[in-house]
Amino acid sequence: MNVLIVGGGGREHAIAEAVSRSAKLDKLYCAPGNAGIAELAECVPITPMEFDKLVKFAKDNQIDLTIVGMDDPLVGGIVDAFEAEGLRAFGPRKNAAILEGSKAFSKDLMKKYGIPTAAYETFDNPEDALSYLENAKYPIVLKADGLALGKGVLICQTKDEAIEGVKSIMQDKKFGDAGKRMVVEEFMTGREVSVLSFVDGKTIKLMSSAQDHKRAGDGDTGLNTGGMGNFSPSPFYTEEVDKFCREHIYQKTVDAMRAEGREFKGVIFFGLMLTQDGPKVLEYNARFGDPEAQVVLPRLKTDMIDVCEAVIDGRLDEINLEFEDKAAVCVVLASDGYPLSYEKGKEIKGLENFRGKDGYYCFHAGTKFAEDGKIVTNGGRVLGITAKGNTLKEAREKAYEATEWVTFDNKYMRHDIGKAIDEA
Repeated sequence: MNVLIVGGGGREHAIAEAVSRSAKLDKLYCAPGNAGIAELAECVPITPMEFDKLVKFAKDNQIDLTIVGMDDPLVGGIVDAFEAEGLRAFGPRKNAAILEGSKAFSKDLMKKYGIPTAAYETFDNPEDALSYLENAKYPIVLKADGLALGKGVLICQTKDEAIEGVKSIMQDKKFGDAGKRMVVEEFMTGREVSVLSFVDGKTIKLMSSAQDHKRAGDGDTGLNTGGMGNFSPSPFYTEEVDKFCREHIYQKTVDAMRAEGREFKGVIFFGLMLTQDGPKVLEYNARFGDPEAQVVLPRLKTDMIDVCEAVIDGRLDEINLEFEDKAAVCVVLASDGYPLSYEKGKEIKGLENFRGKDGYYCFHAGTKFAEDGKIVTNGGRVLGITAKGNTLKEAREKAYEATEWVTFDNKYMRHDIGKAIDEA
């Protein structure tokens, strides 16, 4: 089969690695890809939002399956565009991708179908939001309604911070059109856990739990980022938590979307908060998480193409979804200054050290080829260094060992990814 992956980050590199292991693969393409993905696929200079060009490329190159990694094209309707031309695409249609595309929609859905989540209010103008905040309980959470690269969430400790947050989201449009509407949510405490799942409209099959580190600095300090590292499985995702979520969250979400006429096919990422009152949904994503995909997909034993095909055809119940009984840890190597300002174009050395190293992965998130053919930095998050181990502690030690194999000017990372493992 000829397969096209849409996207160019660490998540798409992890997807490409999983697809490359399939016995059914003939030729792999990625649009636009990056310098790391180029080792596995032919990279095509088409951006993820150029639907017409992507459709034409798929037709011209007899693409049998397109896998969409990113949120923007999914929410924008790329799967609808492909299906309209008789092409097979893995991911939710536009009317289902709204599960991630609108926080107000997802909160209303959970409220309607009794899926546990934080109490909230939705606002379409800053005046009403400011009025509500006068008598609110603090700390409180402000969320831009739309997509904001994982950064549209503000935790406000005081009323003054919240007022400034409303100004930032709704008036100054810090997150662009994502801030046209805003959700104000109660602040929940507990451990955050993520669970990825494949969904075919009616059947849901879970992948693995994972735990992200969003803050830029050690000890969960600094600004929110797209993710500085991850580990899987989470020791805090117990059998008791799993049982509760299967009964009250996972299948109920799939059934709720179908009942709303928004059949969901693809990946649902459940962002959970393990509160004193039980697990609650923090957020949904309508695709693989990044860097969650980098600690989950390397352990996938089932053929990735088989899974994607079964999801599209609504026969996921026929698939025996299997993962290695191992742990994985991913440490993100970033450009110093991320997520604000940082320099690009720094030469990356040592990438060859990962070749032939079983259980070690170097997923490219922000890289490109320079004119002289060298691989250079091209983003805030540059590489995701992932290692597998028999235990989380072993995987963590291996991942940090491997971060030393590669160097570039202004290389930055957190040194406490997976430290929570020691507390489990």
